[in-house]
Amino acid sequence: MAFLTGLLVVQAPAYAAPPAGDAAVAAPAPQQILSPTPYMGWNTYYALGGDPTAAEIESTADYLVSSGLRDAGYQYVWIDGNWAAPTPRNSAGDLVPNPDQFPDGLKPLVDYIHSKGLKAGIYTDAGPYIPGKCGLGSHGYYQRDANQFAAWEFDAVKVDYLCGIAADLDPKTVYTEFAKALRNNASGRPMIFNLCNPVTSPDWGNYPQEQQSTYSWSYAPAIAQSWRTYTDVGFIGEIKFKDVLRNYDANARHPEAAGPGHFNDPDYLGPELGMSDEEFRTQMTLWSVAAAPLVIGSDIRKLSQTSLGILTDRDVLSINQDSAAVQAVRVGPAGTTETWVKRLANGDRAVVLLNRGDSPATLTTTASSVGLSGKRFTLKNAWTDQVTESAGTISAAVPAHGAALFRVARATGKPGIPHVVAGLPQVTEVDGDAVPAGVAPVVAGGEQARVKLTVRNDSARPVFRPRVELTVPAGWTARPIGETPTPLKPNRSVTLTFTITLPDVAAPGSATLSATTSYEVTGSGRLRQETATALVVAPAPPHGDVVLSHHDWISATSGWMTPTIDRSVGGWTPISMLGQIHPTGIGVASPSTIRYYLGDRCTRLTTTVGIDDAVRNVGPEGGTSTFQVLGDGQVLFDSGVVGRDDTRQADIDLTGVRVLDLVVGDAGDGGYNDRANWAGLNATC
Repeated sequence: MAFLTGLLVVQAPAYAAPPAGDAAVAAPAPQQILSPTPYMGWNTYYALGGDPTAAEIESTADYLVSSGLRDAGYQYVWIDGNWAAPTPRNSAGDLVPNPDQFPDGLKPLVDYIHSKGLKAGIYTDAGPYIPGKCGLGSHGYYQRDANQFAAWEFDAVKVDYLCGIAADLDPKTVYTEFAKALRNNASGRPMIFNLCNPVTSPDWGNYPQEQQSTYSWSYAPAIAQSWRTYTDVGFIGEIKFKDVLRNYDANARHPEAAGPGHFNDPDYLGPELGMSDEEFRTQMTLWSVAAAPLVIGSDIRKLSQTSLGILTDRDVLSINQDSAAVQAVRVGPAGTTETWVKRLANGDRAVVLLNRGDSPATLTTTASSVGLSGKRFTLKNAWTDQVTESAGTISAAVPAHGAALFRVARATGKPGIPHVVAGLPQVTEVDGDAVPAGVAPVVAGGEQARVKLTVRNDSARPVFRPRVELTVPAGWTARPIGETPTPLKPNRSVTLTFTITLPDVAAPGSATLSATTSYEVTGSGRLRQETATALVVAPAPPHGDVVLSHHDWISATSGWMTPTIDRSVGGWTPISMLGQIHPTGIGVASPSTIRYYLGDRCTRLTTTVGIDDAVRNVGPEGGTSTFQVLGDGQVLFDSGVVGRDDTRQADIDLTGVRVLDLVVGDAGDGGYNDRANWAGLNATC
């Protein structure tokens, strides 16, 4: 593991030639298919870091069994980097495990894993061992190491490229040699080969295309069971939603390379490593339709029942493990909301309605768009198990950062339950001002907001007497506006509106708007759906002359680690730019957004923005950012590109601004080596 971090063709074969002009994909050579569907398991890296121990791994193996994860399909227990001794080879040239971590060696640990009905994986690098740079490398010892891994009875080998890139090797050449050594191991033992080149530009620097992970698809299907398609999805102990989306998008570039026994690999699953439950459910959805290996990166012994339930959902796993091993493709354009579809072996479609945005939305596609014909379709919601019938429209109310997942098939027999979509409560106005589309709404004590909820009937049958009840926190009031129609005809929708009022003393933090939508269906009585939306209640606005970094923010994000008050990101050093120390401010890594509630109370903000001097201790690459100040979604200040040898000063009029956003972008270099500062942040309120 690294330490750095259109048009739908529904009948396309699982493995196809690339478009003209792209690198040619060699057809997989005839060989034993070791994993016809994506393999599943757990890896030490993100949870246990660089020093996993035999005791920790045995404990995790035990929990894979007791938690039901093994029986759900998570079979591989994978030891990642830093398992070898400080001097990784003995005088005979054999790899030696670290005796402090593995006092009995690796063979007894592998035997223990096997005794639990599990399989064992190990890690090495395609490059040479380079003291001070790379702690473990197999270059020059490929056959010897393959024989040793087989003798220890490992079932899978992950081969990194940190030492490979340091030695300026050609990845296709060395990975092909390693694959041959694995196939020809002295024990004749089948071992899965995970080709793990995480090098990307600009995230790692400027490297030729042939050395990057984005090129692996062109040769890896012929030699490996899986191959990494982008850089690491996070850092030790940290996987964020933005990086999940980044890796998924990179992984989606070449779906034609995937098929039974060989899979694109967007990296590991990260429950409770920095994502909300909703965000992790979205990652699980995307990885499943991508026919990606499902390898858990978290410490499973500490996971909640919610996370375990997401990991073991049978309907979702059946889509990932579908025997056709087809990878999902996008239907229509990329954007804040998207549709993805995966053709399944029996002709059904797995359909994802993805909401990348920060506010809920009702998303829609059609059966014909995903390659199905007919007049009636069954929709099984993979996450809720609800089965409904549609006349051809596929829609769902999807929360921010969420994804709906349906298994769609042609309907037969008697008419089913109508597919009615109960929308999520959505704040559209606050005190008469419209909430910008895609922006997470913010309310505060004493304010009044308008909430809308849309109910859709996508079936061929009417539903009768639809009704919505909105529940708000104690002390708040909710009043409906207008009347609901009856009946709700086929292929029609209705939007219901409420006014909510917050008390002056509304407590800051998270609040929930809950809606109960009910309607009558002939022969089925009155049906109900529950939906809910989280809402942010802002803290009190600043008053007087304040240092904004010392005031409570609504939310704050950083590209890596977390925003740091009055220190550069990470908190190790004071904020410093061009040799000048700034006593106050906020240090972040791009991309970043810090949000404050001003409540139309402030008139002026001054700040100095730039790249922290700490980048000079890291390297010459990267270290560029853009800075924007937004007031209620409108740009008030734009720095342009700022590098390490420049700063910008801003004096901004805040008159009339209710919600302030401080936004840092990566200036196109992927966030490499960005340590951005908002210095000063002096506000007059």
